[in-house]
Amino acid sequence: MAKILVTGGAGFIGSNFANAMAEQNHEVVAFDNLSLGVEANLSDKVKFVKGDVNKKEDLESALRQAQGKLGESFDYIVHLAASSSAPMFADDMYWAYQNNVCGHIRVMQFAKSIGVKKLLFASTSSIYGNNPTPLTEDQEVVPPNHYSVTKFAQEGASRVFSKAENMEIIAFRFMSVYGINEDHKKTFANLASQFTWDILSGKQPELYGDGEQKRDFTNVKDVVQGIELAMNTDKKYGFTIFNIGTNKAITLIELVEIINKVAGTDVQPKLVENPVREGYVRTQLADINKISNELGFKPAVELEDGLQEIVDRLRHKK
Repeated sequence: MAKILVTGGAGFIGSNFANAMAEQNHEVVAFDNLSLGVEANLSDKVKFVKGDVNKKEDLESALRQAQGKLGESFDYIVHLAASSSAPMFADDMYWAYQNNVCGHIRVMQFAKSIGVKKLLFASTSSIYGNNPTPLTEDQEVVPPNHYSVTKFAQEGASRVFSKAENMEIIAFRFMSVYGINEDHKKTFANLASQFTWDILSGKQPELYGDGEQKRDFTNVKDVVQGIELAMNTDKKYGFTIFNIGTNKAITLIELVEIINKVAGTDVQPKLVENPVREGYVRTQLADINKISNELGFKPAVELEDGLQEIVDRLRHKK
């Protein structure tokens, strides 16, 4: 069984990945400063350690706390701790850049120092901006906002670090990820989740512009699948990038229709003026040939089923 450190492990994607790996009897440590994540997202099988990826001493403390159970070191680090959306940069741009770029460098150096087999981390599909779809990993990109600039910097630093230090590093450009354990993100959550919450409360979801913008809505369980496949492969890449998506895209108007169908409701959307000034993305659609051919990835969760799980959980809580 593998020994895995998940940074941002109490967050949305992090907790889903940590819980899934622990269920497979991997030994998992979720490392999080709880600025956004919540410890309640984690199962009892996951060891939680509070700390900040920007602090070397915190990472070293996580290793020391885990060593009694995990032995000498971690086999893998899955680095998901970050300022994870463009709006997070509005309040404190300096800290967001520090968190993403410098925090990533800190994690790479830590990974090298303890001799992990592989470092895997979250980049973003936002890097593509409004590139022609389907989006392929070899496209030339011009990041359209501060968030994607930091993720592009993480990719560039990883490419150089991997070559210089002979370390396996894999980046993932996630599409529009939604699913369970996202409640704590509130306004930073995916639109699929936010619209579902609105509709179940009888509130009209607000769609920017004409609502015809398209997104490749990807369930978090498929993201977990993709990361796991990359973690477990014996193939050597040095540094590489994989899209994780479904190769399907729908408009936001269609999304609202599907949520109403799943929930048995009839709440109509409200169209509002688009307030986003930084490179708003009109169309997102992943080409997933690379991850499918290289790792055998195949999306397993249909959108209606993923939304149904959110609806059922919310209604059960009531």
